[in-house]
Parts: sequence; structure tokens; C-alpha cells
Amino acid sequence: MRLPALVVTSTLALGLLVGTTAPSRAKPAAGPRAPVPAVATAPAAEAPPPGFDFTPVGHALFAVAACGGGAAPADVPAKLMADHCKKVNDTQDEYKGRWVARGRTFFAEHVPASIPKKVVYPFAGGDLSTALTVYPDADEITTMSLEPAGDPRTLAALIGEVGVGKGKRAAASSTLASALTTIAKELRFLYRVNFSNTMNMIGAMRGGELPTQLTFGLSALKVHGYEVVALRYFRLGADGQIEYLTDADVAAAPAPRKGGAEKRNKVFANAEIRFRKPGGRVQIYRHIQVNLDDTHLGADPRVIKHLDAKGPVAAMTKAASYLLSWESFSTIRDYLTRNVQWMVSDATGVPDEVRHQGRLHLRDLRPVQGPPHRRQLVRHEGLGEHVRRAAVPQDRLPVRLLRRLARAHESPDHHAQAVGPAPSLTR
Repeated sequence: MRLPALVVTSTLALGLLVGTTAPSRAKPAAGPRAPVPAVATAPAAEAPPPGFDFTPVGHALFAVAACGGGAAPADVPAKLMADHCKKVNDTQDEYKGRWVARGRTFFAEHVPASIPKKVVYPFAGGDLSTALTVYPDADEITTMSLEPAGDPRTLAALIGEVGVGKGKRAAASSTLASALTTIAKELRFLYRVNFSNTMNMIGAMRGGELPTQLTFGLSALKVHGYEVVALRYFRLGADGQIEYLTDADVAAAPAPRKGGAEKRNKVFANAEIRFRKPGGRVQIYRHIQVNLDDTHLGADPRVIKHLDAKGPVAAMTKAASYLLSWESFSTIRDYLTRNVQWMVSDATGVPDEVRHQGRLHLRDLRPVQGPPHRRQLVRHEGLGEHVRRAAVPQDRLPVRLLRRLARAHESPDHHAQAVGPAPSLTR
């Protein structure tokens, strides 16, 4: 979600990149009807995934950090949690009323039912909520960014320190309060402008006392009415397949609250949450920490192997600092153009020069309101690469861009557009 060496990130209202959708199947001829059962059966329970079971920790973080409800650990100071959750709940409620409700309506009208149920979201930062707004019925959502999911053991460590003797209790409570304040602040920033600032994420996610990236995902589940079913951490094997962290892996990790947070968070970089609506089917959210530039993906192709194994996918990206227009990000761009069947993005999505090669087709879904957002390709003199920038005065680019894009995001139908392989294949 950022340009290398720059700290300016931004977002537009979402546009739509649409690929081939699966053909509809003919309905079989009607036959004798089976008796209708008097009582609907509940969904069958899924076998839990292998690996170290962090689900109880997930429930505690859901209650304390994401304010999602449920019982909080006994040693969390009641006033501290009440103050934190007042801020977080106000932020979540405002976000739901201002954008999520309107976004759901808009995308329910425009997302074809036949698109793949596996969703890929590169340059996601801490944003699962937008993906759930666009793809609420996804079987699986995978986000990727430079940020780690984070060490989930730190909550218990901080709470344990609060519960020790009086001499340490005040300092430990202050540390927990500071960690929760960081989460509340960054959640408010994300939900108000719908993107994450690079420098904020470095401090809050890579070096955070609590697993901030994971908490952002848990907050998204709360906002959209889901409950946590299971929490696991994983790494990718040489073939790109998921290898869940084992009891031995967790035992070998640096102790929580000991050593640097960044070192611990690298061990707990990738997380998987299984979630569902109350009484509903289980869905999967995975976050992978990865640098998506060509140099890193070339040196370590496990992520691309993992993504390729998914087959056709739906996708999205936003506030991606136009990195998909850089030649140094061609690997992830080529992956998307090979595998995406339908994609939602802002202006930082797949660039025009790729779409114009015949692989994708563009059409508008809504008339553009207000001043047109003109874009142009410009030469980045220092690196010799093409970068996409908004055609606004360069001396005021950061401020003008952020203000305009934040306002545009207020309306989900602003600047919406669709792209697909051919006009005859779009919805």
C-alpha cells in the first residue's frame, strides 16, 4: 500500500475489474419431490485444522482488543476495557452506518453470483472489512502486505503482568493501555479514510505490543457480524502449501514480551481465522506477510506457488500506491491478469496499458460525479519505471489527493467502473 521510499498512500472509491464468470448451468428436469423435513438441520461441524490451537487466544483478542463481545479474561481492568471499547465501538458503528451499509447494497447489485469464491487481495494493509463488504459469501479471502499478523501471545503476557503484585501492576496496566490505544487510533484512521498509513503500520503492526494486523481482521469480523471459529498460524512450504505452526514451533519462538517485537512478530507472520455467521457455514480468512516486488518474489516464489494453486480467483486492491503499474511489480500483476475472473479496485489497480492489450475490457457502472479524476503515466526519473499519478498540482499532491479520495470514498458508487476480458462476457 505504499511507494518505496515514500510515505504517501491514498484511496479512491472503488472501481470494478471484471473477468470471465462461470456459465450458468441448465436446471435438471423436475422430478418427484422429496419430503420436506420438519426441522432444518444445523451445518455439520468441520474438523479443526491441525497445528497449535490459538482459538482461545483469538476469542480473548476478539473480546478485549476488537470489542467483539464474549467474556474477557478476568485480570483485564474493567475501566480500561470499557474506555477502550467505547472508542472502538463508536468507530465501528460510525463506519458501518457511513460506508458498510451503503457498500453492501452497491456491491450486492454488481458482483455476479457466479464468480470464484476464492478472493485474493494484494497490498491489503490491515483491511479485511472492505473485502467482506464486496465478497461477503467468499469461501476464502487471502490478504497480503508487508505487515505481520503479529504475536497473539502478548495479550496473555500483558494481562498476566497486570495480575502480579502491586509494584508492577501500574506499569503493566499502562503498557496494556498504550497497546490498546494504538489499536483504537489505527482502527479509527483505517475506518475513517479506508487506508493505512505506511509509517503508522510500521510502528503499530511490525513493532506493536499486541497483534495489530490480526486485531484489525477480528474487528472486521465484528463489524460484519461474524464469530471466530478457529485461529491458527502457518508458514508456506517450498511448494506453496500451508504448513501450520506446531506446538514445537510455538515453544521454540521467543518468549512474549522478551526481545524485540519485530523478531517475535516474524515468527507469527501468517495467520488463518476460520469464521462464520452464528449458525452459518465456516469461511476462511488468511493473511500473509510478504514483499510483493519482483526481487523478493523471484528469490522466494512460495507465495506465487500458493496463489497459483488456487486456480481462478476474484480479487481486489485499493490504495496500492500504483505499484501494479511499476515494472518491478510485474510478477504479482501478471499473476492477477492470468487468474482474476472478477476484480474490484480503485485507480491503483491493473493499469490501462495492461488492460488495453486485449486481456481485459473496461466499462463504467456509474456516471462519474464531480470533477473527473484524470490519470497519466509519468516517467519516474530515478528508477526508470512507469508510475501512475493523479493529474493534480504536484506541489500539493499529497494533501489534495488524500482529501479528494477520502471524500470520494464516502459514496460507494463514486467513480465505479468495470473491466473484463470481453464485452460479451461481462455481466
